[in-house]
Amino acid sequence: MTDLTSVKMTSNKPYLVGAFYDWISDNDLTPYIVVDVSVYGVLVPMTYVNDGQIVLNIASSAVGSIALGADAIEFSARFGGKLEHMTVPYGAIAAIYAKENGVGTSFSIEHLSDDDNSVKEGVESRVKPSKSKPSLTSVSSVDKSTKPKKSSKGKASLKVIK
Repeated sequence: MTDLTSVKMTSNKPYLVGAFYDWISDNDLTPYIVVDVSVYGVLVPMTYVNDGQIVLNIASSAVGSIALGADAIEFSARFGGKLEHMTVPYGAIAAIYAKENGVGTSFSIEHLSDDDNSVKEGVESRVKPSKSKPSLTSVSSVDKSTKPKKSSKGKASLKVIK
């Protein structure tokens, strides 16, 4: 007989993020993700990061060919008129929600364990700073009007500011 408590399962975060992405999109709403840029593997324009986080519009109409892969979300978006390729590991996603009504869910941030870090040792960080500034005529994938609310318990929560 197998001890079920010792069975290691993969993260359910990719499945939940994908399900929320589909659900929000199917309801003709705009899916946004809150990303913690301190997680290894995050590749976003650092100019738009506030308090270690960035909020990204991942609607198919705002990004180029989004791929919700097994380990990360990859897509391209314009920032200040410049096309940027972004990689967001699921462990870096603090929340996914609909811009219009704030409905969604939050997640705990998952940093690599020491075992995972030893595999990545010697590999250059994928966080890439960008010097571009947003222009009023370009569609930006960043929403600065909605910021995550900091909780005293350390868990991610959202506050919609209108």
